[in-house]
Amino acid sequence: MFQSAQRSAASTDDAAQRLGRLVGALGLVEQLAGESHELPADPIAIAAGYRQAGPIARRRFDALIAETAAFAAAGIEILLRQRQGRGECRVAAARLANEMRAAIAEMIALVGPR
Repeated sequence: MFQSAQRSAASTDDAAQRLGRLVGALGLVEQLAGESHELPADPIAIAAGYRQAGPIARRRFDALIAETAAFAAAGIEILLRQRQGRGECRVAAARLANEMRAAIAEMIALVGPR
């Protein structure tokens, strides 16, 4: 029982950290796009929602955050290479930022405060 509680707390902390990193990456992409938006989520509030969510919602959240992190990392790498080569990346960055915001909104809908 104690180990289960420890795993649950670690999982909740991990969810908050992963979302926090994703929100930070979104900030970088928005900077590359020349945009600035309000942060889409408070990672601490999402962690609390994650803790209270059912197992199916948590698994979907985990899958969605992993998928979003993967496409965001690939997109950021390409954007930075393009920018380094003195290419224009604002339009591509804006599109990536929109995709990231949509994915984060879906995550919030899954485990966010109701």
